[in-house]
Amino acid sequence: MLTLIKNGEVYAPHYLGKKDLLIVDKKIGYIADEINAPADFVEIKVIDATDKYVVPGFIDSHVHILGGGGEGSYKTRTPEIMLTDITTGGVTTVIGCLGTDGTTRKMENLIAKARGLEEEGVSTYIYTGSYQVPVRTLTGDIIDDLILIDKVIGVGEIALSDHRSSQPTLEDVTKIAAASRVGGILSGKAGVVNIHVGDGKRRLDYLEEIVENTEIPITQFLPTHINRNQELFVVGIDYAKKGGFVDLTTSIDATIASSAISCSQGLKQMLDAGVSIDNITFSSDGQGSIPVFDEKGQLLGLGVGKLTSLFGEVKASVQNEGVSLEDGLKVITSNPARILKLQNKGLVQEGKDADLVLLTKDTLEVDTVIAMGQVMIENKEIKVKGTFE
Repeated sequence: MLTLIKNGEVYAPHYLGKKDLLIVDKKIGYIADEINAPADFVEIKVIDATDKYVVPGFIDSHVHILGGGGEGSYKTRTPEIMLTDITTGGVTTVIGCLGTDGTTRKMENLIAKARGLEEEGVSTYIYTGSYQVPVRTLTGDIIDDLILIDKVIGVGEIALSDHRSSQPTLEDVTKIAAASRVGGILSGKAGVVNIHVGDGKRRLDYLEEIVENTEIPITQFLPTHINRNQELFVVGIDYAKKGGFVDLTTSIDATIASSAISCSQGLKQMLDAGVSIDNITFSSDGQGSIPVFDEKGQLLGLGVGKLTSLFGEVKASVQNEGVSLEDGLKVITSNPARILKLQNKGLVQEGKDADLVLLTKDTLEVDTVIAMGQVMIENKEIKVKGTFE
């Protein structure tokens, strides 16, 4: 299967200029100023990318692919994600996780759903565990999960500073990080601990103490929801300037929580504050419930995370906040690929997976989505649907 993309301007995510790309099966085979198909050769699908940007497929590092929630009782359990919920947002790689509910949402269900989505065309990985501590794993052990189960790349989401967490001790979190680190080293995986940070006053205190008082490096953690309120956001800036990674949640905005900071504004503020672009990622919290609680922990309302918000916030950062397209793309392509050690993802480069998105130059709309060489969306028309869509 050969696909030729012609006349597009390539952001890899760094700017390469006008290039043609040849996709060979599931890989990017060749990039050049001009590629012409030989006469009387095998059939080649040609995609004209004139007036379009060609960029890496987006990586969403925090998605509740099984659905989530239940914080408003059983009827508020959000449904499982569908394939086009993913691809219409330009996302070609998802990392699935469990959240508050580790009882009716099981690790066995999570890995089965991940494998199903991959059969339908997108790349998938998972975290082992949920909010709960002790961590509920597939094999009974964090290290064993990382070493023995191909799709497990880290632990999460572990809840801290939140009234819904298991209220783990500092020692509990330290041991989780230590096990994830060893499992990652032995398996060649990231072993990152994805940390759900709530509205509590402790914020990132545990992570700071672990880094200060143990040999575990600050890069072992990926705290998320950093933009949920101003106080946490300020702490997140300081944490990132020390070398830590911070993840902003694109499904959080003022319509869900009045104290939230939009990712587009948050990215600009972090860069202006001196945070390295390499330490920032966006994720959607897609298909998870986005609850709003009052100061007494009573549920006020509930939203559902959307993967389309991922690039929506990148687009807003470029169009409204003056962030460069290169920097905007990094937080959903090369940065999560590097942090999560997804070696073949996040770059437009020969030999990498053929995960690509074509954006209209004038409006930055998602026009065409290619996942592992397969055209999922073309000219804004869905070509591949999920099994039950």
